Amino acid sequence: MDHTVKQIADALGARAEGATDLPISRAAEPADADATALALAMDPKYAEGLARGAARAAILWDGADWRALGLEAAIYVPRPRYALAGLTAALDPGPGIAPGIHASAVIDPTAEVGVNAAIGPFVVVGPRVRIGKNARIAAHCVLSEDVRIGDGALLLARVTIGPRVKIGARFIAQPGAVIGADGMSFVTPEKSTVETVRESMGQAQTVARQRWTRIHSLGSVTIGDDVEVGANATIDRGTIRDTRLGNGTKIDNLVHLAHNVVVGDDCLFAALVGIAGSTTVGDRVVLGGQVGVADNLMVGDDVVAGGGTKILSNVPAGRAMIGYPAVKMETHVAGYKALRRLPRLFAQVAALQKAVSKTGQKD
Repeated sequence: MDHTVKQIADALGARAEGATDLPISRAAEPADADATALALAMDPKYAEGLARGAARAAILWDGADWRALGLEAAIYVPRPRYALAGLTAALDPGPGIAPGIHASAVIDPTAEVGVNAAIGPFVVVGPRVRIGKNARIAAHCVLSEDVRIGDGALLLARVTIGPRVKIGARFIAQPGAVIGADGMSFVTPEKSTVETVRESMGQAQTVARQRWTRIHSLGSVTIGDDVEVGANATIDRGTIRDTRLGNGTKIDNLVHLAHNVVVGDDCLFAALVGIAGSTTVGDRVVLGGQVGVADNLMVGDDVVAGGGTKILSNVPAGRAMIGYPAVKMETHVAGYKALRRLPRLFAQVAALQKAVSKTGQKD
């Protein structure tokens, strides 16, 4: 569906100039834009791309002259990347989940499906499940017994929700996400090698036999409002109490949150983040790709950890961390600079040793 330049500007709360009635069918990079595309040229470095493309309208940087750039209309935004969020929301048609309940869906008679909910092919909805109004559930999703899904939720293909999971409003789960699987919790009748190493921080001792016995997961998962979970991400249910995620938290693909983890509000976890069992993460924490957090730790509010960081001890609020093991970011940078200077230092020491040796020979 086409939008006009004015409609897009109004949706963004932005200023539009020129022929604001021009129809727009899509967004495009400047060089790839045709006459019906809105070119995204929010920095002067994209001006050259505008010359190579065929856009009639563009989102421009403050101070840009749209006429000199050969355009017929322009939108000016104060914060380009934030404007991109609004623009993509306006132009995204969303997944093609047909209204109503597909004939192949299997819905337990005790389940409650909210008004205007859409349920796709081969969805399985278990006993006593409650699905909120305007929820959309794509093909092959499974909602186990006693699950609660809030209003406006969107579950894409093959999402699996385990027993007794409670999820708030406007939840989004990308394909293949699994929420509420058993946690990895095992114990041995005698002291295990893992326990021995934790106590001694030394060499593991050889034992004749070590058999693992499952500790069952009696808890579940509780998730707040406006949470998003990426493709193939997994959130384990708790052992006794629930694993919990606060409001507004966003989780990327292939993230794993183990049993009993507690995550605060408005956190952001990039792909391949792993948080071990019973760790508590505060509000507004940002973890870059492949960050690992050990078990039974406390990570304070507003912590930022760079990609690949391995957090092995508690982190106070507001600290920026990086490295393995994680250290303050400025400490890591200083150490890296020192490491790069080592070859020159070794050469200087070798030269000094040679000079001292020659001096000794003369004496």
